[in-house]
Order: sequence, then C-alpha cells, then structure tokens
Amino acid sequence: MKVNQFPDRTIEIDNEEYLYFGGTAYLGLPTHPEFQNLIIKNILNWGTAYGSSRSANIKLNAYENGERFLADFINADAALTLSSGMLAGKLVVEILIQETDLFFHFPDTHTAIKAQNSLPFFIGNKLNPRLLDNRTEKITILTDSVPSFYVQPIDLTILNSIPSHKEITLVIDESHSLGILGTNGCGIYSTINLPTIKRKIMVSSLGKAFGLTGGVIASDSEFINQIATHDTFVSSAGMNAAFVQTMADATVIYLQQHKKLKDNLNYINTRLITNKAVLFDPEYPLIYPKVEGINEIFTANKIIVTNFKYPTDTKDLNRIVITANHKKEDLDTIIQLLNQNQF
Repeated sequence: MKVNQFPDRTIEIDNEEYLYFGGTAYLGLPTHPEFQNLIIKNILNWGTAYGSSRSANIKLNAYENGERFLADFINADAALTLSSGMLAGKLVVEILIQETDLFFHFPDTHTAIKAQNSLPFFIGNKLNPRLLDNRTEKITILTDSVPSFYVQPIDLTILNSIPSHKEITLVIDESHSLGILGTNGCGIYSTINLPTIKRKIMVSSLGKAFGLTGGVIASDSEFINQIATHDTFVSSAGMNAAFVQTMADATVIYLQQHKKLKDNLNYINTRLITNKAVLFDPEYPLIYPKVEGINEIFTANKIIVTNFKYPTDTKDLNRIVITANHKKEDLDTIIQLLNQNQF
C-alpha cells in the first residue's frame, strides 16, 4: 500500500479513509503542529543540514543543548547524538570489540548492536555455560529493551547469576522504550542498577517516539568521551542540528504527549478482554493479536495495522500500535473487534 502523506491516526488508501494503528510514532509527534513549528523555527536558525565534523573548530550550540536535555531525560551522566540509531549501535560495538573478550546476545537482538562471533546468552532455557565457567574475562552483553513479540521490558535480573570474575558491560537498545517506558518516558536505562554490571550503555533511534531522524548513545562520561574522539564519530557528520535543538525545546510537548499515550493505554486496559490470543500490557503501546484472519477483519472494518512476515516465521505478524494521537472512538472501534473475535 502506497500513500501520499504521513499516516497519523488515519490513513488514506485509494481515496478511502482508514483508521491507522501502525508505524512507530508512539507519541504522535511527526504530525503534531507545535512540534512541527519548533522544527521549522530551528531549521530557519540552524539550516537544513550541517555536514561538517563535530570535531571541527566551529561548534554549534544546538548539539550541546540537545545532548544535555537527553542526558538529563535519560538520567545518564552524558549523551551523544548521531545521524541514526543504527550508527549509534554499530559505533558502540566497534569500540567495545577492542576491549571485550567475548560478546553474548539475548534472543532477537536488533542488527544495530550485533557483534561478530557473539554467543547466545541462552542455550535452550538455560544460561550459556560459557557465562558460568571459571575464566576471568571482560564480557559484553547485548540486548533490546523490549524484544520483538513482547510487551514488557527484558528481565535483566538473570545477570546476577553470572559470577563476579566476569566483568560485565551491558549494551541495551531502547529504540522501542525511550519516550514510552519509565518516568515521563525516560526509558529503562536508569532503572538498571545490578551490582554485577560494571558499565551500562544505552543506544536508541530517535526516529520512533521522539519523532526525529537521528540516534543517541548514553552512558558514563568516560565512555561518551571515548565515543566523541573515535575516528568513526570524528569523520562523520552529526545529526541534523535543527533536530537536536528541537529536542531541547520540546520538553513540554514530550511530557504532554506521553501523558496522552498513558491515558490511551489505561483506557484500553479497562475495556479490552485479554487472554492468550491478545497480548497486551497497559504500560506498552503494542498489542499482538493471535487471531486467525484478524487482518482481514480489520481491513473489512477500515482499519490498517502493521502486517508483515519475519524471514524466520511462517505466519504473518499483526502488530497494533497505539499512539498519543488516537481518539477514544478509534480505540473503541478496535477494542470491540478484538473482544468479538478472540474466542
């Protein structure tokens, strides 16, 4: 299906209007008028692009403003923006390769933070025995904050089972939790305080909830300084400066939209019948219906949800995405269909 404008709570296909429950614009910012006006204002001030290295002699204050906002918002010592979440993840792994003896990854970890020769964290339902042996070494553990097909954040308490002679660095991709989970949408980085972790590093796309093309790395100041002087970062252009400044200017909008999203999720929680056929958590804006033919039912009722097939799966994935912009009548429509068709 091809469309001629950005889909918000509705989408137009072949001159017909459908309700839209897809995409990743969880806070509804790409079509938010005040947010758009902030971007326009900052483009007029900072231009449409700045192709110079961040290490050049001219420093744009926009980067300092936006990155200070991000560090404070995430509750990290420091943060650094990049042109994409993919670059953020790849750069972190590139640096850690030099100081890690062995990588481990949780199931379905995103490509952005995959490392060559990384070992699975689990074998079957048990910890990889390699994590429990008597070798003293530095290990890096890679995981998404909320894995695909899940509606709750990853449980990291299992890391407490790893013996203390393993020095743990944790890298967590928060592309689908930043702006959503945690206090005011700060994500889960600040809640990870396990004694077994020596260093934690958060990477995220800013193109999901935050509504801006770019990526972020957040960690302790020492690691962020290491990133800022790395060849890959020095030799690449930064995130659009107008977008970085917009984050610093949009604090109130982020909080308002996060509250609207929470209100929508609470509304669904009081009305949706859930069982094994409908996976939903009131803290998270995705619903996974496992109902035969549900996509056809949605289409017949003029509803579009995210529908695609993973290469490793034989069945289509239907993912319902709730945003801050959905109205109560939109939610009533899809709740009614789910309640009627899940048994």
